[in-house]
Amino acid sequence: MTTNKKDIRILSATHLRGPNIWTYRPVIEAVLDIGALEEFPSNKIPGLYERLTAWLPGIIEHRCGVGERGGFLERLREGTWSGHILEHVVLELQNLAGMRTGFGQTRSTNVTGVYKMAFRTREEQVGRAALETGRDLLMAAIEDRPFDVQTKVSELRELVDDRCLGPSTASIVDAATERRIPSIRLTDGNLVQLGHGAAQRRIWTAETDRTGAIAESIASDKDLTKTLLQSCGVPVPEGSLVRSAEEAWEEAQDIGLPVVIKPYDGNHGRGVSLNLMSKEDVFAAYELAARKGESKSVIVERFVTGDEHRVLVVGNQVVAVGKGESLWVTGDGTSNITALVDSQINTDPRRGTTEDCPLNALDPAAGAEIILELKRQGMDANSIPLAGQKVLIQPNGNVALDVTDQIHPDIAYAATLAARIIGLDIAGVDLVAEDISRPMLEQGAAIIEVNASPGLLAHIKPANGEGRPVGKAIINHLFAPDETGRISIVGVAGTKGCSLIARLIGALIHISGKETGVACAQGLYLNKRLVTDGNCANWEAGQRLLINRSVQAAVFETNAKTILTDGLAYDKCAVGVVTDLEGYADLAAHYIDSPDQMRKIIRTQVDVILPDGVAVLNAADPAVVDLAELCDGKVIYYGLDPTLEAIVNHRALGERVVFLRDQHIVLADGENESALLSLSALKPAKVAQLDSVLAAVAAAWALNITPELIGAGLRTFDSSQKPAY
Repeated sequence: MTTNKKDIRILSATHLRGPNIWTYRPVIEAVLDIGALEEFPSNKIPGLYERLTAWLPGIIEHRCGVGERGGFLERLREGTWSGHILEHVVLELQNLAGMRTGFGQTRSTNVTGVYKMAFRTREEQVGRAALETGRDLLMAAIEDRPFDVQTKVSELRELVDDRCLGPSTASIVDAATERRIPSIRLTDGNLVQLGHGAAQRRIWTAETDRTGAIAESIASDKDLTKTLLQSCGVPVPEGSLVRSAEEAWEEAQDIGLPVVIKPYDGNHGRGVSLNLMSKEDVFAAYELAARKGESKSVIVERFVTGDEHRVLVVGNQVVAVGKGESLWVTGDGTSNITALVDSQINTDPRRGTTEDCPLNALDPAAGAEIILELKRQGMDANSIPLAGQKVLIQPNGNVALDVTDQIHPDIAYAATLAARIIGLDIAGVDLVAEDISRPMLEQGAAIIEVNASPGLLAHIKPANGEGRPVGKAIINHLFAPDETGRISIVGVAGTKGCSLIARLIGALIHISGKETGVACAQGLYLNKRLVTDGNCANWEAGQRLLINRSVQAAVFETNAKTILTDGLAYDKCAVGVVTDLEGYADLAAHYIDSPDQMRKIIRTQVDVILPDGVAVLNAADPAVVDLAELCDGKVIYYGLDPTLEAIVNHRALGERVVFLRDQHIVLADGENESALLSLSALKPAKVAQLDSVLAAVAAAWALNITPELIGAGLRTFDSSQKPAY
């Protein structure tokens, strides 16, 4: 029941986590009651256009149904309804928060003033927050009230930083998506599964399931790393492990000044001090390194002249090289160091506190390395340099300039060799060289560290030029060119015998030699073993199969209600079976009231079939037959009667069908026929459900299971028995 107020009420908001009636990707579907606003489209609300465009200027980029830049604004001027406006407001808020999205749709329902609005979101909690904020913003615009857009966007941005994948992980997932490799986020953090079942790989930022724990331990042990590299002929700076400041100074004198001091088990440049020339500097640097490392041990080594470089090695290839830059400020005679850093360094758009910033914002009063560097120059954060005086703020840790195209083959070879010696499949090799385009020995260059889980952002967003496709390189490292990360997935949709069809398909796949999972209304099965009793035709049970590393094929039962409340549990399938389009009368709560709407729901099962896949359709149901035109792959019809129009016409086109003739199940490929099995060989329970048996046979045939194996599976499968635990 709608309200008479000029208000927008969010009656419900459902996160559809898989392919759904709107799109292939996750969306939030909101049911909106706009009440009396039904009588007030945007062109009848004075000032609405001006307020929205002032608060959200980026909305000019929304094309809407017009198909060109400014399309939505054209609709806004001409007159559109509040539900549609809210869709675009929510999308723009997510964009402003740093979570780029573009898909949205709004449709009226059979209740006046009530709309269904769907919008793409990459993270559920961010999407829900954007929906609530968008509703408040739009009502403020309608009612001509103030609204603090900047504060609300900042809150959303913090939520994005907290909830969404980090930029390094996101770059890898995006590269997987480009190759049509599916992904599943396994935690709220950056642990992601790429692919399904037995074909999957896992990543955690720049670590993969090929990254060994022993290699990581070696990389974190800087002294052992250097020993191993040196023994294999890789140039490294000489140095030693020390356990006191006094010992550090003695070692520095033996090596010869200047020296570098760093934690024995540090990473990412933390606690590293360079170019140390005095006892006082060495003592202070030792204390810093001891604090930053997990142990109290510290390394003292020769200072190598040159610039810091980070070489990213993936597999056995150099895929990106970044060059470091030292940071300086120039005094003006009035501003202290902190103010100069804020105005001359932190204004760099690459710097910030969020994960999508390749460089950190600097705080001279809190950064231990900066404090030490300033102290060496007789200053602190409150010092005021003279006008024109240059002050070194940070000599390292700013690898932001891309020099990938300049690296000399000799240096590339040394970097890849270093990664192999340590045993890392992905490594950040830190080296110091005066000129990356010259051989190492010629200039006295040296590799100083090999890091596991290297940061990727500096290569994705360098200070100069376009970023390097490091995500693509990692995906190509994990998956061979012909690998898709996919297992054989079969979806079964409808209301007639779907559990039997799903279980029988699972049995027929299993007899062909594959580890098979089935999620249906009768339970969750692994091969012929019942793992979970009860209704498992749902998202959660489906995910259990997709993350199981032993599963080589999976069968999923679904129905219209599941598609409306969750979406499909998988993104694409090899075979999609549709038995019927009945049951819309039971979906009134979802504003479904016609066969046409039911068709839009069930077509989802056909829409997700891969181009090399097959739709298995009931030839006896004209509404199901009509779904064939939506399939990107092939079609196999099944039916008890070989004279059904769909079967006859399909055979005439040289295509495959399955039917019953003279008490035999028949497989026909155009004019060629093969009697698969006599009904007398089937158990009585299956004879009573021949439609379901034919559907399962057609699906198994679509998966290229041989007729001999299909026949054997039919003889041995007993649907009347529930397997024991």
